[in-house]
Amino acid sequence: MQDLLTLDALISLLTLTLMEVVLGIDNVIFVSIVMNRLPEQQRLKARRIWMFTGIAVRVILLLCIGYIVKAVNPLFYIFGKGISLRDLIMLAGGLFLLVKTTLEIHHKLEGEEETSPKAGGKGAATLMNVVGQIILIDMVFSFDSIITAVGLAKHVEIMIVAVIIAMFIMFSFAPRISNFIHKHPTLKMLALSFLIMVGGILIIEGWNPTVVHDFHLKNYVYFAMAFSFSVELLNMRMRKKTAPPVELREPKITDGKG
Repeated sequence: MQDLLTLDALISLLTLTLMEVVLGIDNVIFVSIVMNRLPEQQRLKARRIWMFTGIAVRVILLLCIGYIVKAVNPLFYIFGKGISLRDLIMLAGGLFLLVKTTLEIHHKLEGEEETSPKAGGKGAATLMNVVGQIILIDMVFSFDSIITAVGLAKHVEIMIVAVIIAMFIMFSFAPRISNFIHKHPTLKMLALSFLIMVGGILIIEGWNPTVVHDFHLKNYVYFAMAFSFSVELLNMRMRKKTAPPVELREPKITDGKG
């Protein structure tokens, strides 16, 4: 217990918490965009489910560190390339993210108008559907971040505390990020573009992790998107709106009375 109260332990906790938040940015963006397809009264419930399942999944993974370490051992080989359980998760998660984000862009630009289930629409998202997507992609991001966390902290207890703190931080900022992105179509398109790049990185990492790590591809992706967001924020600040922004196709939530 005394080892957990040392300066090194506190530094590890702070570093790991910050890393979890940074690695969770793409997760928060995905959650923010998908949750906007829900009626407003269901979003808080969906966010709570996301937070508690996210904490539960990460804690379970941390308690199974021994198995996670073995998860990098090849299960089978394709063209002489060993594929482990971790690789399969990264590949599947990357493909899912690419497909989901591409469909989301299509719905926003060319898809049919959507209505809520109360209004009798067929295309509206349901709570279970959205939560299922969130949990699925959160498991992928959890697996990736936990593997990274193993190298930053020596004690599982520190990792668990850091994960819980990071999830509460992401939960607190998710509504603000969601509302801000929802109000600005350009930022929403940039966010979706960012998720496409993240999906590509996950596929590359699943097939050849050394390429991602040796060339620090994630750092380049985060820098590129941070720079793009910064440019757009400056553009929004400097240019006065002379016309309303383009309206992306969104689910129209009605109370069913009309």
